[in-house]
Amino acid sequence: MAMMMSALNTKVAVRPAALPRQMGSKLQAASAFPARRARVSTVTKAAKQLYFNAEDGTALKKMQKGVDKLAHVVGVTLGPKGRNVVLESKYGSPKIVNDGVTVAKEVDLEDPVENVGARLVRQAAQKTNDLAGDGTTTATVLSAAMITEGMKIVMAGTNPVQLTRGMEATVAKLVGVLKGLSKEVADEELANVAAVSAGGNMEVGMMISDAMAKVGRKGVITLEEAKSVDNNLIVVEGMQFDRGYISPYFVTDSERMTCDYDNCKLLLVDKKIKSARDMITILEEAIKSGFPLLVIAEDIEQEALATLVVNKLRGALKICALKAPGFGERKSQYLEDIAILTGATVVKDELGLSLDKVGPEVLGNAARVELGKESCTIVGDGSTELEVAARVKQINRLCEAAEAEYEKEKLNERAARLSGGVAIIQCG
Repeated sequence: MAMMMSALNTKVAVRPAALPRQMGSKLQAASAFPARRARVSTVTKAAKQLYFNAEDGTALKKMQKGVDKLAHVVGVTLGPKGRNVVLESKYGSPKIVNDGVTVAKEVDLEDPVENVGARLVRQAAQKTNDLAGDGTTTATVLSAAMITEGMKIVMAGTNPVQLTRGMEATVAKLVGVLKGLSKEVADEELANVAAVSAGGNMEVGMMISDAMAKVGRKGVITLEEAKSVDNNLIVVEGMQFDRGYISPYFVTDSERMTCDYDNCKLLLVDKKIKSARDMITILEEAIKSGFPLLVIAEDIEQEALATLVVNKLRGALKICALKAPGFGERKSQYLEDIAILTGATVVKDELGLSLDKVGPEVLGNAARVELGKESCTIVGDGSTELEVAARVKQINRLCEAAEAEYEKEKLNERAARLSGGVAIIQCG
């Protein structure tokens, strides 16, 4: 406050010699009036409340109360006779669910301390769901029970650090015993397990079981909304990604609006193709040998694209072009995956390769390529099985080391696409 008053009472010194005498007297007279108070804007921040655990354990008891509330509402869904929970929806009708993790996500308590306790257990349930894909209700109920009993022991005078160490040692032994008692889920049991996760829908459970039988247990199964009322299962053979042909003039089947080639060569370029002259060596070889050519690049400028289209329409070239999937570093990784599947070499500056100086030696081979307006499927010819297996192992190691769930999801998709294990369930 003293500093503020000092700043307000500071006067400006003006040399009379620099101004006319009349102006100088006016300034001196004006300085006799009190200085105008400066406008001060105040920014108020929301204060955080601090809660300390007293001798009677007030804060801990409040947190335990929040845990109990969450466990009670989630616990009703546990087991084969679990009941449903009705959830209010801000958008649309209320939802009736019997999935523990869905219920837990909707719990938001009014008391801040109780809400902290509920969020801690919800975090444990979410981690269980991420690791095992199920068991969130069991994790919530067990967490609440351990917290309740732990509170009794701590309030009786037990050191909480020693209690934690004892629990960790016990858990390590119990996990070993449970692993010995566990058994692999048989193929005929997969439908029942999947039906439970699908809310008791046996039809969806059977579709998931069929999909896993076709793409393997490490394959990727995606769900999307069907355009009709029927449920459909589509198994994609080969590597598929969401990029279609750049120009419709590349189409070979006008009815289906697709571009299909068998025994196709692939040119992979990790940069923009600006001129068709840069590809002249490869294009001449394609015309001479008559093989189909699929060009995958970061982008293709209009002049180069027009040259490819004109030669395709004249029948001189069997060719198609599309933009590489992904962006930035992920785009380069996808190109490397395609290169390993087809035996190609990615043309990029980092390897010292220039498009105008390479020839057919950088081209890859595919048994079949199918391109639509929004998708591309590449089926390998089987000559790179060892390289593909090594690449899949490398991606799986990266997946194990990844911390972000989004990164893990993308790595799993890459591994599944390389191994040809992708199934799409369209739900009507």
